[in-house]
Amino acid sequence: MQNYDPFLSLSASAQCADRSLVIGQLGQSLDGRIATVSGESKYISGGYALDHLHRLRASADAVLVGVGTIVADDPLLNVRRVPGKNPARVIIDPSGRLDPAARCLGADGARRLVLRRPDVMGALPPGVEAVTVAADGAGRMTPQAILEALRAQGLFRILVEGGTRTLSSFLDAGCMDGFHVLVSPVILGSGRAGLELAPIAALKDALRPASRVEVFPDGDVLFACDLRLPAAGGVHVSDTGTGDGRPPHEDGTRDHERAAGHSLFSAG
Repeated sequence: MQNYDPFLSLSASAQCADRSLVIGQLGQSLDGRIATVSGESKYISGGYALDHLHRLRASADAVLVGVGTIVADDPLLNVRRVPGKNPARVIIDPSGRLDPAARCLGADGARRLVLRRPDVMGALPPGVEAVTVAADGAGRMTPQAILEALRAQGLFRILVEGGTRTLSSFLDAGCMDGFHVLVSPVILGSGRAGLELAPIAALKDALRPASRVEVFPDGDVLFACDLRLPAAGGVHVSDTGTGDGRPPHEDGTRDHERAAGHSLFSAG
């Protein structure tokens, strides 16, 4: 999509120029699973949802994941399905579990950063930057400390892709401005959950963010949530395409992407 920038509306209302802008992304089944019990996750989401994920990556300064995601999936974390630049790739690795041969550490011109506790050593591939982040009493890096470290590196627009623990910690800490949840029409019945948040006793305590819903031609549904705003009278729903298999336009977009040009986090 031309000029697609999901961070734009977040930036417009930022309280100060040096704050982080954070969007989380989650692709899940109808029953809230991101992988089977064996760990298989490629691919729950369809092609349109994957295109959307790659547009999010292209608009971010950095894509952030926990080391568990690298161990489980060995993702590239780059931009391939749409035009755009590769973001910096940031791995949260407090205790030094990261395999130096992980694909996301491959040199392609993008920055590669590994966040470690001060006491963790070990060689990294050439060009990969080790960034020290202090841990809390449980040995974990807090979202606030992570974002502060990334701002010091000049990285302000952050896409949090996973996994469950990382997304949940950012959401629980109130460190996420937007959340793009992509739901695929498949039921796994068991497997890894996408979120594990602190329990609530009453529905009135549930998060109910303002949301825009986009229905993709293959049946996947995008919930683009603005976590800073409460829901007001439901959500806006848009059917974004016909699924007729027509190729992208010259600018790399498809008809459903042009139709979605005024979604909640677009440039308008």
